[in-house]
Amino acid sequence: MRGEYAHVIDEKGRLFIPSKFRTELGCSFVLTKGLGKCLAAYPLSEWALFEEKIKSLPTRKSRELQLFFVAPSQDMELDGQGRILVPQKLRAYAGLNKSLVIVGMIDHLEIWSEDEWEAQNLTSDYIMDVMDEAGI
Repeated sequence: MRGEYAHVIDEKGRLFIPSKFRTELGCSFVLTKGLGKCLAAYPLSEWALFEEKIKSLPTRKSRELQLFFVAPSQDMELDGQGRILVPQKLRAYAGLNKSLVIVGMIDHLEIWSEDEWEAQNLTSDYIMDVMDEAGI
């Protein structure tokens, strides 16, 4: 999954998922907290792999990741108009009020408030350092 799309969440907490992402996510997927102040949406197949990796960790680390990612996760289904109802606790965690950005992150989506997305300050120097470290 890749791409960046500006969207809004309505007063009832409904969010329209762009058609390109709906195809990749499927009709049913998992929504949970993401790293940073965002939400993460995983296709069921990717979520299953993610859970297996968490379960394979030592007990303390596994439990901590389960508390952060698995406990707040919600099974989502698209309605007939390609929308989901984002639970209030997840909206509050990510600060989703009105304007937001949906971004593809290879194996999942992230949903950011527009303000938090714009606050991501990844400078070119930082990106070059990361690429050098990774051998890219």
